Parts: sequence; C-alpha cells; structure tokens
Amino acid sequence: MQQPFGKFLMFQNRLEKVYRHLSKQAKTQGVTCYRVYDHDLPEFPLLIEVYGDKLYVAEYKRRHDLSDDEYNDWWTGSKRIIAAVTGIPQEAIFQKMRKRKEDRLDQYQKTNETRLEFIVKESDLQFIVNLSDYLDTGLFLDHRLTRDRFRQEARGKRVLNLFCYTGSFSVYALNGGASKVTSVDLSKTYLAWAERNVMLNNETGGSHEVVHADVMEYLRSVPTNSFDLIMMDPPTFSNSKRMQSMLDLQRDHVGLINKCLQALAPNGVLYFSSNYRKFRLDQLQLTATSCKDITKATTPFDFAGKLHRQCFRLEK
Repeated sequence: MQQPFGKFLMFQNRLEKVYRHLSKQAKTQGVTCYRVYDHDLPEFPLLIEVYGDKLYVAEYKRRHDLSDDEYNDWWTGSKRIIAAVTGIPQEAIFQKMRKRKEDRLDQYQKTNETRLEFIVKESDLQFIVNLSDYLDTGLFLDHRLTRDRFRQEARGKRVLNLFCYTGSFSVYALNGGASKVTSVDLSKTYLAWAERNVMLNNETGGSHEVVHADVMEYLRSVPTNSFDLIMMDPPTFSNSKRMQSMLDLQRDHVGLINKCLQALAPNGVLYFSSNYRKFRLDQLQLTATSCKDITKATTPFDFAGKLHRQCFRLEK
C-alpha cells in the first residue's frame, strides 16, 4: 500500500462531496441514521455512518506497509478530516476495526466493554445502538425501507422474525399492528436487546415472544400454517458450537426457505435477504407460488450503487 499522507486532500474532497449530498437527502427524508462513506477510496478503507449527533467509523482490516507512527498519523489525520467535514466533534466519533466477513458469529463477540449505548430514531420508532462494544451497531441501516414495507404488511398477522438480531423488524411489525411477533435468535444477548427495543417503543398492542434457538432446528419443529408473515435475514456462514450443524447459506437456503413457506398459512408472505456478494437464489427448487426480487425497491438513498445484499418477497 502506498503511504496515503499526500492524499488527505483527495479524501477530504470526496467526503465533502458525498456528505453534502447525503446529509441533504437525509434531512429532506427525516432520516437521522445513514451511511456516508464505504471504502470509496482505496487509501482510506473506512466505513462511516451517522447516528444522530454521533459517528461510527470502522476501518476495514487490510495489509499496509505503514509503521506504527505512520499509521497513527494516518488515523489522526483521517479523524480530523471526518470531524471537520461532518461538524461532529472527534469526541463523538467511535472507531472500530472491522473484518470483511459475513459470519454472523462475529457480531456475538464483544470488542470492548464500555457499553456506551444511545437511543436513535428511525421513522417514528426508537432503537438502542451501541457504537463501541460490538462489530455491528445494533441497527442495520440498509434495511430501513425493508422494515417499513414489512410493517405495512403486519396488521393482524402472526409474525416470525428469524435470525432476529436486535429485533428491529419485530418492533416495526408490532408497530404495524401485528397480533403476535416471535423473535428467534441463537444469542441471548441480542434477544434481550430485542426485548428492550420492543419495550422502548411501548408496543403493547400485540404480544412479543423471544425464542433462544438454532433457527434451522426451530423450523423443523414449527407446525404448518403457524405464521402469516416471516422475516429471514441469515448470516452467510455460521458454525457456532450451540448449533446442531453448520450453516452455509448458499448450500442451505432452499431448505430454509421451503421450511419457512411450510410454516406459513395459505397466502402467507416471506421476506428473505442475503448479504453474500456471490449469492444466487435457486428459485426453481422453491415451493413459493411467487418470488419477487425487491432489492432495488428496498435500497435506501445512502446505499444506492453500493448495496451488495439481495432481498426477495415470496408468497406461499
């Protein structure tokens, strides 16, 4: 890697351009949490996201030929530019080292123990985020529009949220009038987080149940016609010791999706998403009566041209 010190001006110009454009759109749409920058320049392999009056800045793990002093100077210069461009002070910038890895298990590993949590708003709802302790913040910003679509279909429905993480889809479903929401995940930490998000929004109209389970095992035990609406956003790979078998999404997605369709009542709907760059949906092997690619329709303004995940809406 070439030393990037002479290229700070290029980084500043790029960041000013995208921040001016995206912050204006965010203000117009009333969005307070959005992505600004994602490795736009090779010399600055950073991910930058706004969370209200704070910034999450993660550096993608990479090889470089910088000495420790040069690397520290690079980080210092980068943060100085980020703060100057966004107007958010350096004290409100939370920095993280991030691996390019799709395994959901990484989310379960704490990187710090500071527990600096904040409440942010999305749409008319509130969510707890943690910008310091985990590799991910607790709110996947790329699914902002997907969550809203999900909410619009939830009224009076029995909803299942698989690989639920911190329960944002569950909160949206309850807010949309779901009669019951079941949130399933392998992590007790994230299930507790999901319950806190539900309570934070005072969503008491429908009932909410959390289930600590391996999703693949859970689906084998779900009776037919148990749900009307399902969200499934699995990791690409997962091999936790708590699982009965390793998950390989490309290999296993047909079985997972068909099990979900079996659990749905007639005319039920499944939202399925994958962030695996090489994922290919084997539609011919699915038992769905219809399958629509809604990736483009669910891509937020701050992910346009940069979103690698795919999203589908399937009907039983």
